[in-house]
Amino acid sequence: MNFKRMWAMFQARNHEFFRDRAAFGWNFAFPFLIILGFGLIFSNRDHQTFKVGIFPAVPLLEAQTSGAIPQTFLESNYLEFIEFSDQARGEERLRHHKIDLLIERTSPGPRYWINDSSPTGYLAEQLLLAALLPADQFPLRQLVNGQQSRYLDWLFPGILAMNMMFSALWGVGYVVVRYRKNGTLKRLKATPLTALEYLSAQMLSRIFLLLFTTTIVWFGADLIFHFQVQGSYLLIFFLFFLGGLSLCSIGLVLAARGTSEEFTSGVLNFISWPMMFLSEVWFSLEGSPVWIQKIALLFPLTHLLNAVRRVMSEGADLMAVQVECLALAGFTIIFLTIAALIFSWND
Repeated sequence: MNFKRMWAMFQARNHEFFRDRAAFGWNFAFPFLIILGFGLIFSNRDHQTFKVGIFPAVPLLEAQTSGAIPQTFLESNYLEFIEFSDQARGEERLRHHKIDLLIERTSPGPRYWINDSSPTGYLAEQLLLAALLPADQFPLRQLVNGQQSRYLDWLFPGILAMNMMFSALWGVGYVVVRYRKNGTLKRLKATPLTALEYLSAQMLSRIFLLLFTTTIVWFGADLIFHFQVQGSYLLIFFLFFLGGLSLCSIGLVLAARGTSEEFTSGVLNFISWPMMFLSEVWFSLEGSPVWIQKIALLFPLTHLLNAVRRVMSEGADLMAVQVECLALAGFTIIFLTIAALIFSWND
């Protein structure tokens, strides 16, 4: 392997990327806009979770003094009360899941309606029933020990990893297929450059760009939302480096033989979307069937996010995440070797 030839290809790919200002800017804007959006949604402590309809419409103060609806229920957090002029209008909203619970305030005791196909309606009903209990029947309330993490702290590494996944797969797999289609690879075949050197240069160039943009987005978002990080920033950077290598190597396998941009785009979507949903980018798989959790372990993104979140929330060190590191390194070696063996310069 000749590192001088690799360095030349590395520089050429970087120059091409930086000259494409639209793509360069979008790599910063896309993850930051998602983080900003979720931050604005979930940073508000008064965010309403359950919507409760009340009819007939009278001032809420009158309902609080009438005794028809328990005072503790009216003062509960995460409830939004919506006034309806009549029962029919409220039932129509409840039927279409636009509210979670409907209560008649003029009855002697609370009379309510729920949509039995709505899980949030069931939870809102339990809040109402709990408010009807005598005060001496409530269990002892205790808070969890330790520093509590926000949902945004849990979501943040998932957004960065998702952006890295899309950029790695399309920035390597799709680009190389485009080079093959427009004849660029045929010209490179006439040079002493080997397949392993070319693919390694493409992968390292993409990693450099990914880590560059991820670092700027991380610290830019941290200035606004002040994310909680218990562990080492250097270890998190190393984990993103390993994760980026493994994701880029998957893209190289697809690029090794692909000749159609349309087919490659379809395959990349087929790989990236299941990975995004099963690797706990948006939500945890805790409580899901065991076989789904086993499938999730086949994705590099799963190991990357598990390791990064443990470092952020638990302060894990390198030894604590060594299994994830070995898995990411193994994915990289396997996929890069396969890509180099089956790579074709021609259409």
